[in-house]
Amino acid sequence: MAGCSLDDTRAEFCRNSAVATHLKFVSIIVILASSAAGISSPVALARVFAGRPAYDQALLIIKCFAAGVILSTSLVHVLPDAFDALADCQVATRHPWRDFPFSGLVSLIGALLALLVDITASSHATVKATKYVRIGMEDMGKGETRKEELASSVSFACHGHGHQTEEAIDLGFQGLDQEELLAKMKQRLVSQVLEIGIIFHSVIIGLTMGMSQNQCTIRPLVAALAFHQIFEGMGLGGCIAQAGFGVTTVGFMCLMFSVTTPIGILLGMLIFYLTGYDDSSPNSLILEGLLGSLSSGILLYMALVDLIAVDFFNNKTMSSTPRLKMISYTALVLGSASMSVLALWA
Repeated sequence: MAGCSLDDTRAEFCRNSAVATHLKFVSIIVILASSAAGISSPVALARVFAGRPAYDQALLIIKCFAAGVILSTSLVHVLPDAFDALADCQVATRHPWRDFPFSGLVSLIGALLALLVDITASSHATVKATKYVRIGMEDMGKGETRKEELASSVSFACHGHGHQTEEAIDLGFQGLDQEELLAKMKQRLVSQVLEIGIIFHSVIIGLTMGMSQNQCTIRPLVAALAFHQIFEGMGLGGCIAQAGFGVTTVGFMCLMFSVTTPIGILLGMLIFYLTGYDDSSPNSLILEGLLGSLSSGILLYMALVDLIAVDFFNNKTMSSTPRLKMISYTALVLGSASMSVLALWA
């Protein structure tokens, strides 16, 4: 294969540990700043314009842009890199990697795992929503609502634990019927699972850059990944804004997205300096290919099922406004295009 024949002179010039290390430290600062700016901007705008007439429509458009970004990330960035890693001559000439398209298989497994999580969590949320509405009906007219019990049921469904008592009640759950409450829980679930998938992808990016000693590869990646994190952060931030989390939860989710790639870079550098691990070794390529494929399947499912399908076919606001549907579709295309263009550099 072409990947097996390298220009020795260029390879020797590009492999410079000192320059590569300097570029990595620069990339940590740049990526941290761009990630924080990307994810915090839609969240901040949502809080500023909350309650205004066009608020819900603006959030819907941002979420459609997010879906395009995530869909493109999966199909244009993550999955092709996973195929390339497992198609490298060092891997593709070995058994069993030469006998079966493992990238596609692991992507399928990722999508099915995301579906399993979605089904399980949605079923649990339905039970909790029913319990919440029933308790609320029993307590109507009795004066003070049993806040702790209500918060425990809603918070457990939305966050996986029951200790955020005030936040669960104060974020608009009061006065919602079962259908609306379930939709709000679903939005939160989607945001959380989506962030897990994106963080998983960001860790892979960071580890790959951190272990690389090739300055010719790292140099263009610094600028490209900065824009990559801005667009991806805007997408995730739009979903978080629509979910209506409390300030503490929003801050934690924004922080996790912002620091994941820089931490991955530092971890990759540490692994290299402790073990001398070669990022171009067969085992490294196999690990990169499998993790990338799994991440791609998760992101693909989330983009198509939990974002695009829900908004375009099950959203009352969009269904009743054809103009909004066209604007949302345009936002989806722009999000896909903006992320796809970055594949020229990263």
